[in-house]
Amino acid sequence: MKKSFLLFSVLAFAGTVGIAQNYPDANQTLPEKMGWMQGFPPPQEKTLHASDGSFFEFPALRYSVNHIREFFPTRNVSSGNGKKYTLKTKLDPEIGKITFTPWDSDKPMTFEESLDANYTDGIIVMHKGKIVYEKYPAGLEPDGLHAAMSVSKSFTGTVASILVAQGKLDPSKKVAEYIPELKDSGFADATVRQVMDMTTAIKYSEDYNDPNAEIWAYSAAGNVFRPANYSGPKNYYEYLATVKKLPDAEHGDAFGYRTVNTELLAWICSRVTGQGLAEMVSEMIWKPLGAHYDGYYQLDTSGIAFAGGGFDLNLRDMAAFGEMMRCNGKLNGKQVIPEAAVKDIALGGASSEYKAAFSKGGYPKLKGWSYHNMWWKTNNSHGAYMARGVHGQAIYIDPAAEMVIARFASTYYASNKYIDPLSIPAYEAVAEYLIKK
Repeated sequence: MKKSFLLFSVLAFAGTVGIAQNYPDANQTLPEKMGWMQGFPPPQEKTLHASDGSFFEFPALRYSVNHIREFFPTRNVSSGNGKKYTLKTKLDPEIGKITFTPWDSDKPMTFEESLDANYTDGIIVMHKGKIVYEKYPAGLEPDGLHAAMSVSKSFTGTVASILVAQGKLDPSKKVAEYIPELKDSGFADATVRQVMDMTTAIKYSEDYNDPNAEIWAYSAAGNVFRPANYSGPKNYYEYLATVKKLPDAEHGDAFGYRTVNTELLAWICSRVTGQGLAEMVSEMIWKPLGAHYDGYYQLDTSGIAFAGGGFDLNLRDMAAFGEMMRCNGKLNGKQVIPEAAVKDIALGGASSEYKAAFSKGGYPKLKGWSYHNMWWKTNNSHGAYMARGVHGQAIYIDPAAEMVIARFASTYYASNKYIDPLSIPAYEAVAEYLIKK
């Protein structure tokens, strides 16, 4: 079994491949052309497996991102039987013609051209509450569900922000006050706020090229396909208890993008509410939003939801969620989540202290950015902020332009450092166009 493929495998290739490698283009890798999992049974060469990792090797991942629950155990995120949101559509064909220049390039491209360049599976642009652009170039159907990857982190952060706004979660408290099981771990003396902002000083590496990085032990703890002689932690929570603090380091000093922080935050929220993550997202976001489709979370061997990257959902529902965030927690005139929670996500974390911590996190292309409540803040003149996931998943919210972009993709280059040069300037160009409308 390939070491990189564990329950958490949707993150396992992040950073291991680069844009410079030669891969077939988007049109050549359309799932319907590739013929994955077609037939009863499919031909052996077209059959994908989770146990050996073949389901997530490019270009097979272009099929798998739309079929995750066929490979792993999952738990439903109910949308309920209540009133559903409504979105108006007024498509603007000029959006596809908008030009921008990718970072580190002198060759302009159109927004439409960027979709194939980023192996986009589905994208929606909203402006002033209306859908003005909607495309499904590959694999994904309008009523389908797609893996959100680390966009899931922002949903976990939103749940925590809601609990803070409701006075049920105190971000100034230490982790061990909520989770006594971690009193001997490196997280014990970190505050909940430091967990929410990923400024914990823990000995944990997500360097996927390092076979000794802690990411592999974390992954193994949740792996539903681990070998019979495995003797390590048996689920995500057990793994968190093994995490150590960095010597001579202080919590809160530096940003470090580590998925284990999200797993811990979900555990803290569950301890506060007595609910699992899937139920919290359902009751606190999905049902009040009036989502049209149930979502689902991937689970570890103990049935714990993969908070850091396991949410799968519908694209329109994701766009509606982004629009609700843009409108201070309201959609269709209904207050879905507390306004205070949204304002803290959208406006918090913009101080020089946050920017200084972020500058130590290893993102030189994202100068001036910060990270707060599991959301990425551009701190640009429009006040844009976003949720981001490997292989091209994104929610980009631009308050000044009254714009939301929701995108699912299946790029071969997993890491956002390869995706951002084609994505961020494209989003900014669309915003500049729409702000004049």
